[in-house]
Amino acid sequence: MLSKDEKNLSQVIDKISKMDEPRRSVVRQVHDIIVSAAPTLKPRIWYGMPAYAKAASTPALVTLRNDERLNLAITEKAPFRPAGGEDGALMPAAWYFETVDEATQRRIVEIVRSVVD
Repeated sequence: MLSKDEKNLSQVIDKISKMDEPRRSVVRQVHDIIVSAAPTLKPRIWYGMPAYAKAASTPALVTLRNDERLNLAITEKAPFRPAGGEDGALMPAAWYFETVDEATQRRIVEIVRSVVD
């Protein structure tokens, strides 16, 4: 019998597999980056899309959406970290993307690690 985490991961992989190309490949790549960058985060479906939380029973901290645009977001449950600089007390919380290059991959790793550190 599968554990809750295994069932949740299976649902996320299934959701990604049903996406149309080229987005399916891009979302799968970002999923792989997220789980590699923060192996303690647990994938699951949240509001119909892949999300990542500290445990199956805790709120999602990172979401990955396939809507009009691909979107990586930090939820309101993540630690609040104001950006400073031009953004002052604002905290960046969502990023749109179409492809993933090396710079984008590095930034995704930074974003994901910021919610677990």
